[in-house]
Amino acid sequence: MVGAMTIEVTHEPVEVERRRPQARRRPWERKYRTVLLVADGLVAVTASGVIHGAYGRWTVALVLPPTWIVMMVAHRSYDSGVLGLGAEEYRRVLRGALTLPALAGAVYWLVTHDPALLHDMALGALPLAGLALPARWVLRRRLHRRWARGRERSSALLVGPARAVLELVAVMRRGGAQELQVTGVCLSDPENASEIRRAGLPVLGGVGDMTDVVRALGIGTVVVFPSEGLDSSVLRRMSWTAAAQGVDFLLAPMLADIAAPRLAVRPAGGVPLLRIKAPRLSGAARLPKEALDRCCAAVLLLLLALPMLLVALVVRLDSPGPALFRQQRVGRYGDHFTMLKFRTMRPDSEVLRAELAHLNQNSDGLLFKVKGDPRITRVGAFLRRSSLDELPQLLNVVRGHMSLVGPRPPLPEEVEGYPPDLRRRLLVKPGLTGLWQVSGRSDLPWDEAVRLDLGYVDNWSMGLDLSILARTGSAVVRGTGAY
Repeated sequence: MVGAMTIEVTHEPVEVERRRPQARRRPWERKYRTVLLVADGLVAVTASGVIHGAYGRWTVALVLPPTWIVMMVAHRSYDSGVLGLGAEEYRRVLRGALTLPALAGAVYWLVTHDPALLHDMALGALPLAGLALPARWVLRRRLHRRWARGRERSSALLVGPARAVLELVAVMRRGGAQELQVTGVCLSDPENASEIRRAGLPVLGGVGDMTDVVRALGIGTVVVFPSEGLDSSVLRRMSWTAAAQGVDFLLAPMLADIAAPRLAVRPAGGVPLLRIKAPRLSGAARLPKEALDRCCAAVLLLLLALPMLLVALVVRLDSPGPALFRQQRVGRYGDHFTMLKFRTMRPDSEVLRAELAHLNQNSDGLLFKVKGDPRITRVGAFLRRSSLDELPQLLNVVRGHMSLVGPRPPLPEEVEGYPPDLRRRLLVKPGLTGLWQVSGRSDLPWDEAVRLDLGYVDNWSMGLDLSILARTGSAVVRGTGAY
């Protein structure tokens, strides 16, 4: 079947050069870039107004706005590759703000010799960054809400083997709002079409049908998975066909759980190779995380001390037993520690666990979770739904046993059953919250929970931690998987 594969290409190169294809990709991009440009202009005008109000000079009001726009263009903050997703757009804005004082200094020494202008332009970097970053965050949130409602998304056709398609779709579905809307799949192994249909995706043909599908359905993006039968010559012809029809052509990496900042193109002998940067697991790289974890946990303990005392009192009054539940868990590098929680179960819960083994909702893995667990007390059910039972773990964070964000802290007996790959999750501290919590908690199948934990270990960054913390509030309010 692979041998009969044909990819239609535009008839003649001259025709392709003369006839500009009608682009169908990223319908939101031009409008979004225009709105960003206007927002940056308003931010610069506001910042120059702040400087003028403080120092009474009009020069900065005339110079700062166009300079800021030039800085954003120079740092490529409007490039297609950084808009809408990822932290790179924010980093480029920050680099523009940091470069502004250096630019002002160069102009001062080489042109104006006006210390007032140097002072005002250098001082303007702070309000510019303080206004530009929130403005872009708000605009991005609006864009994501439109994507979530199915608006302004790019229709995507996935081309390749069923297994690779299913892995990518699983990652995309758990990633929140997505620009790409999968319209269908062209399989290189049509015998596995039933697996794709069970995932709710239409199978639109084989690899050789790609051109007809793109034309018929107005596809904006083609995502191809390199595999057996899709060699370099076939992929090249497919890219020509996509370019002739004004369609984005994307090659999916074989590893789906790699964060974009870890990928870089590294030419070798004229061949562009994809480099995967090593995970940031060293102590030096994680020092800011350690400091932030302990400081934030200490502050939260001070702020929540009285509410936590009230919760402890209610737990004691609701059922016999201590207010705190202590349990041995496994931390970084396999070290054991005593994890603290507000008690949510009867004191004899561990004894009754064996009797409830047949009700385990996670029979496909090592976790033990039961919906409607009869061991849970009345107050305990509320504490679990609201995640208030986790608050004493702030003490574990202050002591250095846990982090604010990380994988779920496992039990020793769970770790004993870990295969070698899964032991990689022990390279980082367990967390009070994590990808597992903001993605469904106990409702997640075991394989998905494992994928999330390993993805967090490999792709950790401060930006990822902040993103998870920002999503934790809504996850707690929803209560999804909290039982």
